[in-house]
Amino acid sequence: MLSVAIITHNEEENIREALESVKWADEIVVVDSFSTDRTVEICREYTDKVYSFEWAGFSEQKNKAVSMTTNPWILVLDADERVTKELKEEILNVVKNAYPSPIPLPDTSGEEARGRVDGYYLPRKNYFARRWIKHGGWWPDYTLRLFRREKGSFEAREVHESIKIIGSTGYLENPIEHYTYKNVDDYLKRMQTYSTLAAKELLKKGCKGSILDIIFRPPATFFKMFFLQLGILDGIYGIILAYLYSVYTYNKYSKLRKMQKNNNYE
Repeated sequence: MLSVAIITHNEEENIREALESVKWADEIVVVDSFSTDRTVEICREYTDKVYSFEWAGFSEQKNKAVSMTTNPWILVLDADERVTKELKEEILNVVKNAYPSPIPLPDTSGEEARGRVDGYYLPRKNYFARRWIKHGGWWPDYTLRLFRREKGSFEAREVHESIKIIGSTGYLENPIEHYTYKNVDDYLKRMQTYSTLAAKELLKKGCKGSILDIIFRPPATFFKMFFLQLGILDGIYGIILAYLYSVYTYNKYSKLRKMQKNNNYE
């Protein structure tokens, strides 16, 4: 009844825990982009459906994994995410009974919430340096990950890919555990890639980057995360993350402005 779709590239440090957390699923499909570490070897301990494709971007890669699944319901999982025992039971309950959302959808009536649900948003517990970050926009961080295979697919985006559902959506209560950045260095390394991809996405949408964006958006990002989204309650981690995201914002709009001047996506 349920397939799990995962994409990987050099994830030997993460992938075993991810696979352990979903080994109860009826099917696991892994699309790897030619890892040079033990990722594929580890994946094959859990499933014989491990495929290798050249990297084609986050959305395209995940759509490939989804297209190779065979069950009516699909759960998309990243290599640094884990399904808890509580979430497992909730997912199995949904898949078995096709129940509607167990909690009311935001801004919907009770009648609408009780109808057929084609995709579910899951909350994510995001960890930075193995610490659960509860504020700054990091919780509950709902993301659509569970859906009927004929009803969903990833929209084409450079980064922050998301699933588009043709139908109704609901919300589950139990979270995915997301062990994201290990430390500041890990964030800064990945920031270069993500800020470039985000700038490309903005350029494709016709957005313009100005000097004012570069000057004012970074401090606005810090203010929003640290004060408005209560990152201050996460202590030193709240300060670090608000600062890092302000640096990311600076990089994104600086790169966007440079791309505009050069009239390219590089």
